[in-house]
Formats: sequence, structure tokens, C-alpha cells
Amino acid sequence: MKRTTIKELHQKIGEEVMIKGWVESYRRLGAKMAFIILRERTGQTQIICHNPSETLSKQTVIEVVGTVKEEKQSKYNGIEVAASYNNIKVISKAPEELPVGTSNKTETTFTTELNYNALTLRSERRSNIFKIEAEVINAFREFMRYNEFTEIHSTKLVKEGLEGGGEMFEVNYFGEKSYLSQSPQFYKQMMVGVYERVFEVGKVYRAEGSNSNRHLSEYIGLDMEMGFINSVEEIMEMEENMLKYVFGVLASKLRREIEYFGVNIPHIGNIPRITYTEAIEMIEQKYGNVEGEGFNNEMEIQISEIIKEKCGEEFVFITKYPLSKRPFYTMPSEEEGCSESFELIYKGMEITTGGQRIHNYEQLVESLKTNGFNPKEYEKYLMSFKYGMPPHGGCGIGTERIVKQLLNLNTVEQASLVPRTKSRFV
Repeated sequence: MKRTTIKELHQKIGEEVMIKGWVESYRRLGAKMAFIILRERTGQTQIICHNPSETLSKQTVIEVVGTVKEEKQSKYNGIEVAASYNNIKVISKAPEELPVGTSNKTETTFTTELNYNALTLRSERRSNIFKIEAEVINAFREFMRYNEFTEIHSTKLVKEGLEGGGEMFEVNYFGEKSYLSQSPQFYKQMMVGVYERVFEVGKVYRAEGSNSNRHLSEYIGLDMEMGFINSVEEIMEMEENMLKYVFGVLASKLRREIEYFGVNIPHIGNIPRITYTEAIEMIEQKYGNVEGEGFNNEMEIQISEIIKEKCGEEFVFITKYPLSKRPFYTMPSEEEGCSESFELIYKGMEITTGGQRIHNYEQLVESLKTNGFNPKEYEKYLMSFKYGMPPHGGCGIGTERIVKQLLNLNTVEQASLVPRTKSRFV
């Protein structure tokens, strides 16, 4: 008999089927009946087991042959499967006592969850997180391809820092010193000279050493770069449309999983654009003087609260960042000391950094020198510009940060399958 999935059961009412999965719960009701909740990839269902002879431990893998019946009181789509215990086959037996619970009612620390990661990922809460994350990535890919972006896969082993800042993870590459890549930036720009529009989904490594709830040493980057732009506004418009598409896909495909967390999928209207200077003025007007350049975590929260009050939007683009706070390849603005770059903040957390890049070879060489770099060490990167590069720009997006903010998770680590931070390597 061919296996039937749980989502197909409503088509099989009155028929005998074979289903397979994990025992989520087992409750005996007298000597002649037991209730089993079975989980598999398409959902959960209830099984009425007649004449049980022994208890089935949680997470045991079983095969069940039974009859599909309508049962209005069943919370599993009004369906249940009736089976004799003799028609239940144990495929892989789990221990009687689990080291940690996997039910929604179980309260454990995040450290305990990670200590038993393979087991606790089976809980509805944690499995929903990564199902949602997978759909965010899939929807991003769909949008990029629809808009004629070509997917690339750049190396994660590099000889030097791509952005000239931040700590890097050193790697021994056959006796030579190399590093884990901080960004696919150079390769995105190189491939703009080939395809005009490119994107990448890949791991990014940042040895920042921060112990905040928003930093990971290894995360999933969603990167895009596009050529023949007229201004940085086109990059922001593309990202805005991408986010509208991604959240639309989540609403149509994973509404139940998202509602589990008690949150609403954001409706994006027109994301406000405010300059860095305007943002600072807004913050100072409400919260007091700001010292130094750049946005810290508290300021990101503050500007989000202000924009939420003024516009009702959960997203805000901060544009015209100080040029001194941007990498050497960032296009300077006509406004003194500013750059054609932006950050996108979502509910008090920066999820994107992007902007227009310098495409002129001589200007880029001069920018390298001004920022203290030796152009000879960047000859392979500069080659793309020496032989013709159109005006272009792009952005990098942190997948885990989007998921954290969407689901109101306590920390970005909870949105990482195997989180890597300064203090956590499990």
C-alpha cells in the first residue's frame, strides 16, 4: 500500500490508508482505546487505536494502517484515523523518557534547546521558525528571477577584507593565510559587468565580537546588485517591491505558522525615506542630543517609534549616510560629507545596508587611496571597472534579522538553525 500524507486524508474519508510519522503524544483511555497524535511533514492528525497492548513513547516512528473517518470534535481538520494496534508497526523506537520536552507547553531555556537541537527542532514553535525562514529565502529567489536577476555563488574564502573593516575569521589555506568572506560585494559588482542584475543567497561571516541580541558570526545573506541605475532610489524601490512580494507569499502560504506566534504579517505601503540628518533631528527633538556619527541600536529603536507614530509604517529607509561611515566603493553624494547609501530599519532593527557604488575606474582608485588602501592589492577587483562598468548599486539583507523582527523573537540566534556567536559555538 502506498503511503498517504496527512494533508491528503480529507480526500480518503471511508478508505483504508497507510500513514507514517512520529508519535507526538500517546494517551490511553481505559484498556481498549488510546489516542495518538501523529506528526509528519504535512501536519498532524489524530489516531484512535483500538485494543492497545503497550504504550508508544513520544518521538517513536511508526507506520499505521487504518480507516479515515470524519470526526467534528477532532481539531485536526475534523478527521481521524481508526486503527487496530495490530496494524501499527514500530519503525524506530524512541526512549521512554526524553531529555527535554518538544510540546508547545514545555518551557526550556534557549541553551537547553540548543543542547538538544536535533530533538527540540521537532517542536511546532521551532520548526515553524525555519519553515518561515525557508519561505522568505524561496520568495526572495522567486522575485529576483522574475525581475531578471541571475543567481551567482561567490567564494567564501578570500585573501583580504572586502570592506576594509571589521574583524575577520582567519583560515589556513594550504599553508597560506586566507579569510572567511565578510560579503560577496566584490563578486556581485564583477558580475554586474556580465549579467547587469545578479543576486546571491549565501553564508556571510562577521567576527564582530558583539554579544547583542542582533548579531551572528555566521548568517544567511540575501544580496542583490543591479546595473544601469539612475540613482540609489531604484535600489530602494526594488527592495521595497521585493519585501512586498515576500510578505505576500508568507500571507498566502504560511499564515497558520505565522499566526502561531501571535503576530501580523506587515502590510507595506510606501516605505518612508528620510535622510540621516533628518533622522538625527527627529531623535534629538524627542529624546535629546545625539553624540557621534552613525546609528546605534537604541537610535534604531527610537527612529522606528517616531516613524510608526507619524506614518504608521514599521519600515523606514535612512538615506544619505555620512560618507566617512561607508566603505570605499560607496558613491559620494553631491551633498558635502554624505553618500548615496541607505539602511532599512524594521521595527527598531537594521536589516539592510545598501547604496549606489562608484563605477568610474579612476574615481574608485582614488577612493581606495583616500581610505588608506593600496590599489595594487585590489587589481583583480579593479579590473571590472577598468574595462567598463555601468552605474550600479545593491544591498545586503540579513535573513535571520527579518525573521526575528517578523516573529518578535527575543534574539536573532533563535532564527539561526545552528547559531554562531562570540559566546556560542555548539
